Amino acid sequence: MFRVPAIVAASLLLALPASLLAKPDTADKKLYCWNEGNERICSDSLPADAVNNAREEFNANSGVRNAQVQRALTDEERAAAATVAAQAQLDLMAAQTKQRTEQAMLSTYGSEDALRKVFNERQEVLDNNLNTARYNVASLRDSLVTLLGTAGDRELAGGKVADKQVEAIRQRHAQLQAQQRLQASFEQQQVTLKAEIEASLQRYRELKGMAPGG
Repeated sequence: MFRVPAIVAASLLLALPASLLAKPDTADKKLYCWNEGNERICSDSLPADAVNNAREEFNANSGVRNAQVQRALTDEERAAAATVAAQAQLDLMAAQTKQRTEQAMLSTYGSEDALRKVFNERQEVLDNNLNTARYNVASLRDSLVTLLGTAGDRELAGGKVADKQVEAIRQRHAQLQAQQRLQASFEQQQVTLKAEIEASLQRYRELKGMAPGG
């Protein structure tokens, strides 16, 4: 493996003669470029400590960029992405449910109980998401308490809390806060869903010409 600054790597690529570019044994070779601090590094192989870095991949012969890889997500970013995905699923289901109930309320549902079943799937998904968030909050809180207790005992004994331990506490706290936000969001959505169900039932009664509660 060789490593050179990016500007040198680009110069080398431009300087290659056409006879070398045409060699079949080098057709698949790549050049990887990534940042290390303030320095741009390029290499014909990717070291283990750079695998999670954002990087660009070039054809070593032509110098043409053929791939751009984003850096690996942190635990906090993965938790945030999971939150967004869960919310997107619920939003989509809400839109689909509303469309189905408006279009088929009169022609499909012969009773209020039949109409309520439309919301059952959403309610089950929401309940499962909320239960999972509550479990994660409790688990992460216990883990954080344990980490803080260990760090406190070390300080009381006159020792220094290691940087790795401090970082673990910071990450666990961030994960706990993310799950707490997720739990609060799901709890609010439960309130919203109950109101939506009641509004749909009221609309059904109006369309059927039924008295409230009929």
